[in-house]
Amino acid sequence: MAARGILMPLHVHTKTTASTPPVVITTFISWLEKGSRPRRARFSCSQSHRLPEIDMSKYREKFAQRMAMAGIKPHHRIAMAVSGGPDSIALCILTAGWKSDNCDAAAAKGRSKSIDDLLAIVVDHGLRTESAEEANLVYNRVLDMGVKCEVARCEWLDGRPKLGHLQEAARNKRYETLQNICIQQKISILLIAHHADDQAELFILRLSRNSGVLGLAGMAFISQMFAEFPDFSGDGSKAHGILLVRPLLEFSKEDMYNICHAGNQQWVEDPTNRSPSYARNRIRMQLNNISSPIFKAELQAAISACRRTRVHVDKHCHLLLNNAVTVMPHGYAVIDLGTLHSMEVQNIYLAKLVASLLQFISQRHKPVRGNALKLLLGYLRTFPCKTSLTVASCYLCPAPGSKGTKVLVCCSVGSSLPLVMKFCEGQNCLATSELEEIVTDGETYLDVLVPDSPSVPFLDVTCFESVLMEAKRLGILSHSTYKSIISLQKEESDSFYSKAEAIPDFVPKDYLRSSSVPLSKSIYPGQVGYFMNRFVLDWKVCDTVSYDVLSTNEYVSVKEVGAEDQCSCSSCIIGDEMVAEVRHMIDADWIYLSDLSKKTNQGDSRPDDQPAVKPERLIGKATDYAILSASRALASLKSIPVAARRALPVLVNSKGVLLSIPSIGFSHCPDLMVSAVFNPRIPLGGGHSSFL
Repeated sequence: MAARGILMPLHVHTKTTASTPPVVITTFISWLEKGSRPRRARFSCSQSHRLPEIDMSKYREKFAQRMAMAGIKPHHRIAMAVSGGPDSIALCILTAGWKSDNCDAAAAKGRSKSIDDLLAIVVDHGLRTESAEEANLVYNRVLDMGVKCEVARCEWLDGRPKLGHLQEAARNKRYETLQNICIQQKISILLIAHHADDQAELFILRLSRNSGVLGLAGMAFISQMFAEFPDFSGDGSKAHGILLVRPLLEFSKEDMYNICHAGNQQWVEDPTNRSPSYARNRIRMQLNNISSPIFKAELQAAISACRRTRVHVDKHCHLLLNNAVTVMPHGYAVIDLGTLHSMEVQNIYLAKLVASLLQFISQRHKPVRGNALKLLLGYLRTFPCKTSLTVASCYLCPAPGSKGTKVLVCCSVGSSLPLVMKFCEGQNCLATSELEEIVTDGETYLDVLVPDSPSVPFLDVTCFESVLMEAKRLGILSHSTYKSIISLQKEESDSFYSKAEAIPDFVPKDYLRSSSVPLSKSIYPGQVGYFMNRFVLDWKVCDTVSYDVLSTNEYVSVKEVGAEDQCSCSSCIIGDEMVAEVRHMIDADWIYLSDLSKKTNQGDSRPDDQPAVKPERLIGKATDYAILSASRALASLKSIPVAARRALPVLVNSKGVLLSIPSIGFSHCPDLMVSAVFNPRIPLGGGHSSFL
């Protein structure tokens, strides 16, 4: 029988503390064993003592400070992720009170009037039978608080994930759903209810996975989520993501319960959070068994030290990227090894730089780490560079003409990158000016709070053991706390490595791996889309074409497209076959351009033993156009390193004939108006950046 959720009354607490008298509650285990569901009216408890009055002023003040640090003001449009648990209900109470400037006003309003520009989003994953009922319960409860609410129900089109991947899959689906609703509602700020106890769990989890100091810093106070498509209504020069803000990271789980009590609000406990099948649950139970306030305070101090280190490293990495890295408009980057070598960059900065850069070029979510990262650091430390390297879906090699003083970083099309062409439906338009204002206000805290190198711990550490040892040496951790953390790390690490990794029972439909035969995706006139999350392709529809496409001295007269929408050349797209395929550029495309550029209207001037473009493929003035366009394209391609050319998108027709290389302006005929701009979905340093 599937586990069922339980509604916790406002004065019920599953854990007793010094500040909260013990309460007597009836557990739901017996109901589960009997296979029946308790009626909501029976969710009650008796209490031996009345709870002491909770002072909400300290919580309100702390919350307001965190929102100010994020650059968020009460008039901004805000969404909240609400599961119905004590954490998200506490977030609702604090945000509603902060928005209305009176924490009790929201409850007084009830459903008669909702708080302006505040939306709660309840995601029903649909993974448990009773999840819809629980989502509706939370929906009604949030409405009663005076907060507008929306329930989003997930659809698992590729099948339900297996147990070993369920939490990760549910988390990914949840964030995707939250993001989509924020975009639809034109909301650029999303609040998440993660708190200090969640950070502690993540710290132990990452210790057991051998994370370094940057990973041990845990969740960022502010990060960004970028939509599948930017706002194409503007120039598209700058990507704007939804700000993901965690204002409760300085609050404890005990604070969550207290806020719910003070706000007279109930919550729903998800029984799957008690299952030892999940690593986070196991760690949570282990941490709950350690009641020492000294341990908890020192653990939070260690996490805070790691976070300060990461903020410092992020800012220093940003300076390095500006000084030593050049991002080229055709989708590759150049690292100036000479500059890095002269600056004597420490490993922790260099590791962050190269991880960020490879994420940007490949547009892969997970950063390079472990042995691959060590290999990269050794590669960049070699000066001058004389070899090539393929790692993390990127190809690195000495830049032509640099004598090894510079390194190219290109997207590797021969790796296991999924080849995806996704299309924009024009729904992703956010208030970018508001976002810029919020980001600017939030970043002002960096100049004041980011510590200098001498005061930053852990800059020289190489592994998690070194982090803990250094924290102990600095007095952040006592010996007893150090031993307890090591014990927790070892227990979870043993549990993790003793279990074989579960295999997901679905593979995304659009996940295709590259091979020796170039894979392709279809595109139609009028579509705008992303190729590999890197190039924005725009195929414009035009009824009449007559313009200078090559240079001021090279005009091509083009006929008007007729009623049948026929193209000027027979090798292009005709009538109902208005479709092309998008794929990566291959060597045969270069040969085709070379053959085409050497052809004339009078015939083929190449020797008989050389391949040539078949004359029947070109008609009239389109021949002149294609020849001139190919000549110009070859000149442009010569300025692009060979390794970078292979990642350029090209269009071919159903017979495989090259139609366009839009990044460099080649088009087989002037009727084919396709552009490609290197504008990655996630900008350099984006998606993983934190302000504090």
